[in-house]
Amino acid sequence: MFFNQTLPEHYRVISLNGGFVPEVHVTAMNKRLCVSKAACILTTQPLMRILRSREAAASVNVKTWPTIIDTDDLPRKRPPHIYKPPTAEMLAYLDFSVSTTGMLTGVKMSHAAVSTLCRSIKLQCELYSSRQIAICLDPYCGLGFVLWCLSSVYSGHQSILIPPLELESSLPLWLSTLSQYKIRDTFCSYSVMELCTKGLGTQTEMLKSFSKLFKDLGLSPRAVSTAFGSRVNLAICLQGTAGPDPSTVYVDMKSLRHDRVRLVERGAPQSLPLMESGTILPGVRVIIVNPETRGPLGDSHLGEIWVSSTHSASGYYTIYGEESLQADHFNTKLTFGEPHTLWARTGYLGFIKRTELLDASGDRHDALFVVGSLDETLELRGLRYHPIDIETSVSRAHRCIAESAVFTWTNLLVVVAELSGSEQEALDLVPLVTNVVLEEHHLIVGVVVIVDPGVIPINSRGEKQRMHLRDSFLADQLDPIYVAYNM
Repeated sequence: MFFNQTLPEHYRVISLNGGFVPEVHVTAMNKRLCVSKAACILTTQPLMRILRSREAAASVNVKTWPTIIDTDDLPRKRPPHIYKPPTAEMLAYLDFSVSTTGMLTGVKMSHAAVSTLCRSIKLQCELYSSRQIAICLDPYCGLGFVLWCLSSVYSGHQSILIPPLELESSLPLWLSTLSQYKIRDTFCSYSVMELCTKGLGTQTEMLKSFSKLFKDLGLSPRAVSTAFGSRVNLAICLQGTAGPDPSTVYVDMKSLRHDRVRLVERGAPQSLPLMESGTILPGVRVIIVNPETRGPLGDSHLGEIWVSSTHSASGYYTIYGEESLQADHFNTKLTFGEPHTLWARTGYLGFIKRTELLDASGDRHDALFVVGSLDETLELRGLRYHPIDIETSVSRAHRCIAESAVFTWTNLLVVVAELSGSEQEALDLVPLVTNVVLEEHHLIVGVVVIVDPGVIPINSRGEKQRMHLRDSFLADQLDPIYVAYNM
């Protein structure tokens, strides 16, 4: 989390927490300091020792860094006055994160956007001063940072903060905290739930499995739901306490390849389960748009999700003066329909379905379903494929495939599979992988790469870093067990 230099001195900080800057990442930390021009670093005592260690000094000149403040050393005096920005549109902070395609981007959040976002979350989740919530999200960026650092200050509720990294050494910590304090609402990442439901299936199946797992303890089936946000708007959907139950639909995968949405029955061949991405927040408008023509689409079409909201980010941040190159991501207009409304492009594909369920106002409920990232889709044979669909098929091909990832290299489809068994079984996986992709997706696999477990990079949000994997493949850095070329 970075605060911009145009703000007063006490607002220009970088916030670090456990696991963010290990010794091997000190050089990367130095680069981020140069990009953000930060005037202060907030961190904890263990990380302060790393930043001031001999190993760090050998990599970078730490003496040139800004002031490092220990967050464990709380101030003994209250500040003489509360800072108020001169204008609501003034920059409040910069939100940096790495996308699934490996791009480090920072977006600008104004004071007005932050206030509106906190207000929307408060209304949607009914976060009043008497409430207690538990948060087990990475606090470095996005919705996690807003919930960790801003929401409770705005709404006045109490927040119990649980760093996800601590769950690796103390798995019961999150669940025992919920039980001990009788927490009604908690925010967590997929990786946190995966620790509790290890090996129970895909993300959609994992949510259902989690509910079934704790059903006997009184957990309501509607207690577990999803949220959706993007770089241009950190919180588009959250499941509110007064909203209808989140719905699940089954869509035909063949139709999705043609950017069409056709609902099918559960268990139908080539059916894909999709769970609603929470309820759209107050003050947020969502529309499905053709990314090429920029015209609105009907509910039977798959298109890019555009959002109009007062808490959208105001633009990308870079020191190279290239903000204008992608300005249309934040302030773009439809070619027809509502030509005067400004929209932000999320970069995600999805669709909206009007359901028979009623919301708190008595109106029929519009459900938003997110299919995947537009940047990650694979254009093969004139059709649009989503990597997760192919990866799900590959992972089902053999019990020894622990994880898989796909990407394209020139015109070839590359499949990387992690082998959890004996290396003698590596050769047996190749025909299984090629056959299942051909049968279920009608695609010919160009390269099959068998690697050790843990080679496929996955970030703290549970997202596969496919472009990093592709770069490692092209640079011959994967150290594979076996590689099969089918050219």
